[in-house]
Amino acid sequence: MGAGGEAGASDSRSYAIDATDAVDAGEDGGFRSGAVVLREYGLLKVHGADAATFLQAQLTSDVAALADGEVRLAGYCSVKGRLTASFWVWRDTAAQTFWLACSRDIAAPIAKRLSMFVLRAKAKVEDASEAVALLGLLRVEGDERAPPTGSASDLALPAVVVSGPLAAALRPAGLGKTAHFAAPATGDAAAPVRIHRALRPVAAATLEETVQGLARAGTSVLPMSAWRRLEVLSGIARIEAGNQELFVPQMVNFELVDGVNFRKGCYPGQEVVARSQYLGKLKRRMFLGLGAGEPPSSGSDVHGADSGEPVGQVVLAAPLGDGSRFVALFESVISAVPPETYVGQAGAPDEPAPALLIGPSPITRLPLPYPLPSPTPGPAAPAARAPDVGT
Repeated sequence: MGAGGEAGASDSRSYAIDATDAVDAGEDGGFRSGAVVLREYGLLKVHGADAATFLQAQLTSDVAALADGEVRLAGYCSVKGRLTASFWVWRDTAAQTFWLACSRDIAAPIAKRLSMFVLRAKAKVEDASEAVALLGLLRVEGDERAPPTGSASDLALPAVVVSGPLAAALRPAGLGKTAHFAAPATGDAAAPVRIHRALRPVAAATLEETVQGLARAGTSVLPMSAWRRLEVLSGIARIEAGNQELFVPQMVNFELVDGVNFRKGCYPGQEVVARSQYLGKLKRRMFLGLGAGEPPSSGSDVHGADSGEPVGQVVLAAPLGDGSRFVALFESVISAVPPETYVGQAGAPDEPAPALLIGPSPITRLPLPYPLPSPTPGPAAPAARAPDVGT
């Protein structure tokens, strides 16, 4: 179960996001520091002498190059190149073991499917979700009440950096109410906030004791929705049962957040993914939006407001504050998505005409934490990790 590596190892990756801290407007956590029991996550264990070789031939990332204590995003595709799972992957080299964190509702069937392809490899795939639980640790930079980190099992994920300009722009809509956005000395822009995230594997038998210990030490225990909101704002898709086999990796920007390595060997669906990258024109991408009402389920349709026709699907959504609004990652035909124009932006209308609907809710497009490339074939993607942006 151990991750190895140095205790408290930091992760230099971070994806900046213009957003509102309205997610902390309610009583359920938002951008507060604390610990989250990741009940929506399951955990697969792949171990054996050939575990690295086996996974290298199955996943979209170069997992064979993983160092102990490092976490890497990876996808698992169908032969048609559609994502059937997304993982946070880490390894324990001494134990010849890889751990794959994924959505709990797909863990068992994905373990079974991977096992079908082990064949003669000296590797075994197990669904360890009942034996090992995951805690998510959130630390708002500068918050003295942040949960302690430094355990050798803590695994740093990309930080989420929330910049202030859009938060200030959304305040007329009743958003952006939080102490974490300090009032600026001059101007209207709020100060940016960086939220660090980490995973901590815990034996399921000791989970309650571990959580109680954190609470006694002064750590806030936050709901799953607090973690899920940050997943949405990070711009990194998570595959659940509702959105399995809907998206080629590029449709959910997986290659932009280091989820695809184009220089590694083959894996299921690799030819489709490569053709999409180099030979075809990408007509669909993932975007970030704000809506009203209950958050939609993954896989729900996105419709054009004028035509009423489906133009995409919801990837991941989470409630804001008191639940009257939500943020969502959604995939859509690029031509159907409006520019990044939102209430409060300089020169924007007070009530821009809706271009997209999720259910009955008009969707306001928000900027993603990374730029989207032109929808044309481009040069080979580098194997190195993307640099920090917006810091």
